[in-house]
Amino acid sequence: MQHHHTALMSPTIGTQRYLESFHFGSPELGKKIYIQASLHADEIPGMLVAWKLKQQLTQLEATGRLKGEVVLVPVANPIGQNQHLMDVHLGRYHLETGQNFNRDYLDTFTDVKARIEPQLSDDPAHNCRIIRAAMCESLQQWQPKTELGSLQKTLQLLSCDADVMLDLHCDFEAALHVYSTYYSWPGIEPLARLLGSQANLLANETGGAPFDCSVDMVWQRLKECFGEAIPQGCLAATVELRGQADVTHQESNQDSSAILRYLEWLGVIAVDGPAPCLPEEVAPSSDLGAVEMLATPCAGILVHRVKPGDWITAGDVFADVIDPISDHVEYVTAAQSGYVYSRNGRRIATAGMLIGNIAGSAVIRSGYLLAP
Repeated sequence: MQHHHTALMSPTIGTQRYLESFHFGSPELGKKIYIQASLHADEIPGMLVAWKLKQQLTQLEATGRLKGEVVLVPVANPIGQNQHLMDVHLGRYHLETGQNFNRDYLDTFTDVKARIEPQLSDDPAHNCRIIRAAMCESLQQWQPKTELGSLQKTLQLLSCDADVMLDLHCDFEAALHVYSTYYSWPGIEPLARLLGSQANLLANETGGAPFDCSVDMVWQRLKECFGEAIPQGCLAATVELRGQADVTHQESNQDSSAILRYLEWLGVIAVDGPAPCLPEEVAPSSDLGAVEMLATPCAGILVHRVKPGDWITAGDVFADVIDPISDHVEYVTAAQSGYVYSRNGRRIATAGMLIGNIAGSAVIRSGYLLAP
C-alpha cells in the first residue's frame, strides 16, 4: 500500500489541508478501481466502509490476490470535515460559497475531444489510452483559484483513468440505494445486486455536474461522436449507504463485503476456483425522472407515515404537517405509487422543505434532477 498526501490550496494564511489517498496493487496488473467516501463530509457510513476496505485490501495485497489497482479515499472532503457550527456538522455545502460539494466538477469533454481526434484509430485499446491521457492533461491544465477547486481537481485526477469509480454517500434516513447512468448501469447492476439495493435511479443527464458523472459521461459523449472505436472506459455510480445515523459494524461489514465480491466479479481480486456467483434476482432500476420529490406545503411539526423501504400507493399520506398554534393539519400525499427510499431526518418542517423521495415508474420530471 502506498499512502499519498496531496496538498490543497491554502485558503488562508497559516492553514493547509491535505487529501489522503491509499493505493493498492498495480495499474499494470489489470483494472483500476477508484472508491471515495464522505464527499458530503457529514455522511459518515461510507467512511466506515472505506476503513473496513482499507484493512481488507491491505491483506489482499499482502497475499498477492490483487490483480489490478484500487485507489481508496476514505475522507474525500477535508474542507467539510472542519465545518461545525455550535456542535452541528455542516458538511453538504461549502460554507464560504454555498456550493454543494458534489456539484460543478470540471467537464473535460470538449477539450478531450479536440485533443484525441487527430490521434484516433480503429483500435479501441489505443483509443482508451489516448483518451485517459487527454483527460489527465486537461485536468492538469486547470488552474483552480480556490481551495474547493483544488479539492475537486485532486479528486478528478485520482479518478479520471479509472475503469470503475464508486462515490460512497448516504441520505438523511434511507434504504440503501444507487444512482448511476444508463451508460454505466449494465456494469454497475451486479454491484447493486450484491448490495441488495432495491432503488436504483438512472439518468445520463442529471444537471449540476456531480462527481460521479465527471468521467463516464465523457466516454459516452465521445462514443456518440466517434462510434464503436471508443470503448466503455468507465463505470460510475453513487452508492447511498442508508441514512446518516446508520454507522454500524454490522451494516458496514455487509457493504464492504459486497464491494469486495464485486471486485472479485470484476477480476480485480483473485479467487480460488470458479468466479463468484451473483444473486439470482436482478437489481431493479427506474429513471431518475420518475422520482417524486415530496415537499411540505407549509411549516409545522413533521410526522412521517412511512419509512424507507416501504411501498406507497398513489394517494396515500406520506406525512402530516401540523401547526400546533392554529391546529391546522396538512397531509403530504404521494402522486404516484412507488418505493420509498429516503425521507428527511428533521421533525420540524419549513415551508417547501424536501421531506422524502419515492421511486416510481412514470417519468414526471425533467431538467435538473438532483436535490439541492
